[in-house]
Amino acid sequence: MGGESTTRTAPRGGDTNTGPVGSRTGQRLSGLAVALGLVLFLGGFAWAAVVYRPYTVPTSSMAPTIDAGNRVLAQRVDGGEIRRGDVVVFTDKAWVSNAPVVKRVVAVGGDTVACCTDGKLTVNGKQIDEPYLPAGSAAEWKTIPSVTVPEGRLFLLGDERQGSLDSSAHLTDAASGTVARSAVTARVDAVVWPMNGMLKEPSGFEKLGALSSPGPLRTITILIVAGAVLVLGGGAYGPVAKLLGRGRSRTRTEPVGAR
Repeated sequence: MGGESTTRTAPRGGDTNTGPVGSRTGQRLSGLAVALGLVLFLGGFAWAAVVYRPYTVPTSSMAPTIDAGNRVLAQRVDGGEIRRGDVVVFTDKAWVSNAPVVKRVVAVGGDTVACCTDGKLTVNGKQIDEPYLPAGSAAEWKTIPSVTVPEGRLFLLGDERQGSLDSSAHLTDAASGTVARSAVTARVDAVVWPMNGMLKEPSGFEKLGALSSPGPLRTITILIVAGAVLVLGGGAYGPVAKLLGRGRSRTRTEPVGAR
């Protein structure tokens, strides 16, 4: 009829696209993101496997820093790199047969260590603040006479001094409770189960010299997380583009002229 206007619905099947979803540039970028993400993700785990070793600490001698049953990551280091305040993993048959031990280094070769003065451990005559000890705990539960640590050796204590079988329990040994630097295999960086994170810096030892720098664990974690985000983001491009495409391809109408 003249002057009459109608609408005609476009067939739904006419715009069906069986090719890749999204723009060609988007597809390339998503593929690049997935590839880069995999490199970062797998590379981070590979780096961690080379640099770190996991340990389960069986006793509470390092509580509250490390509780019994906690899983830690320890950086593989040479004993010569160890400094005061480090929490280390070592083996010494005079202490424990065929099992690694985890303790804190409080004195190195040439140092003189004793306890206690005004309730504090002293190294080279300087009182050491130890905030990592259990709240209300004494720096030592028995007297440590003045001990001069031989060169190339370490004096180690547990953070839970009351029940720790550490250097103070081996003072009558031939080495006066000290352990060879060469016995150290790793330095603990973090408690990963439960996820307590990086160990706090033993700032009380700064007055005696430089402290150890943290290992690359934070950088490794950033690489792994960034890789996971890129993989998930790149992989989500296709489904998201498809969903948006459906929204744009809603039923369209076109005017039909008067007939």
